[in-house]
Amino acid sequence: MIVTLTLNPSVDRTVEVEALNRGEVMRALGVRVDPGGKGINVSRALAIHDLPTRAVVTLGGAEGEHLLALLRVAGIEIVPVRIQGAIRSNITVVEPDGTTTKFNEPGAQLSPDELAAVFTAVKDAVESAEWLVASGSLPPGTPASVYADLVRWLAGSGTCVAVDTSGPALAAVLAAEPNLVKPNRDELAEVTGQPLATVADVVAAASRLRDLGAGAVLASMGADGAVLVDGDGAIHGRTPAVPPLSSVGAGDAMLAGFLAGGGKGADALVEGLAWGAAAVLQPGSGMPAPRDIDREAVRLERFSSQRRDLLAMPP
Repeated sequence: MIVTLTLNPSVDRTVEVEALNRGEVMRALGVRVDPGGKGINVSRALAIHDLPTRAVVTLGGAEGEHLLALLRVAGIEIVPVRIQGAIRSNITVVEPDGTTTKFNEPGAQLSPDELAAVFTAVKDAVESAEWLVASGSLPPGTPASVYADLVRWLAGSGTCVAVDTSGPALAAVLAAEPNLVKPNRDELAEVTGQPLATVADVVAAASRLRDLGAGAVLASMGADGAVLVDGDGAIHGRTPAVPPLSSVGAGDAMLAGFLAGGGKGADALVEGLAWGAAAVLQPGSGMPAPRDIDREAVRLERFSSQRRDLLAMPP
């Protein structure tokens, strides 16, 4: 069982246009509405693969009811935490070449009692779970330490914790020693203050996060693949470049695949990269199905400053 937590969920509307032109009236070529939020996306990806998942989600307002209905259609087991404020409604505009423009609302502020209710719901939800995925932006006014507090809250529970966030929340969680963090390249550059122009730069920055407390670092790099840095060293993996339909949710699909593949090592990285590559070929924030996954396209290299050794490649 993989449990996810989404503190700042949304209803995501994706609009396809021929071109995004400021100040003009444009007609949509297509529209879709999906459940939104990084933790929710992880659960959606797992559910499509018939893997057990449970989503702890804050819900409030009319959009909260809409999100609840969308999640039920997706067949996800839901642990709702009711809040007074209304959750977000986000808009993504996608152009034919895959260029994506997002308009994200800030979300509803959580009271101390609502945050306490979230922690209680999580602790109940993770009973006998292998992983908790705590991911996404924080609602306005939420302490940056909330994910770190959650990791410490679950210490000794037997559940591993993966955190996918950015900025002060990512910096704060490292000292709590989460089992895994999953920044993208920009988030990794921000938290380390280092320019990341090469794979070696990403490996060095990810190693810095391990020095600060993370058990393992899975750093996504878009078309350049991903790097996994853990106690066994560093692996760089990638898939062939393809014209993307949408990049929304691809990192979440990669994290879902990585955990579905065991949550550590080369095999998990292959699974994660295959799921992430398949996600960019889905419209909107659609998650890939089993038929979309091409593991044989993934190439891995063991990375060191001296050499790169090929670990896996298609026949």
